[in-house]
Amino acid sequence: MATIEDVRAIALALPGVTERIGGHTGEPGWRLANGQIAWIRGPSATDLRQLAALGVTWPEGPVLGVRVGSLEEKEALLAAEPGVLFTIPHFDGYPGLLVQLDLIGRDRLAEIIADAWLERAPVLVAKRWLDERGLT
Repeated sequence: MATIEDVRAIALALPGVTERIGGHTGEPGWRLANGQIAWIRGPSATDLRQLAALGVTWPEGPVLGVRVGSLEEKEALLAAEPGVLFTIPHFDGYPGLLVQLDLIGRDRLAEIIADAWLERAPVLVAKRWLDERGLT
């Protein structure tokens, strides 16, 4: 089970990531200069209404939104990890998905956040980070 503190530690350990509190939600998000990579996401009234129409409820516990590389990657991840990763109608056509923090291990969460970071990180910074870990 991962926590918001785990998200914070993982995200802030990545080069260039800063934390901001969302003006509309009051929840933390983690970003690079060119955009968000992860954010705590609660349901809006519209989300709840749309999910109810689908016969689905918003999960208990904290939920993290993350960027992914493409819609194809999103679909593959959702198929591979149903129950832990999910999406909502608001994310239709958007390369992002939602993570139930109380159902994911810290190591897997770190992989997901690192992948989100790699999508936005400057190419040379990302290459250096990958090289340092023997991942290239």
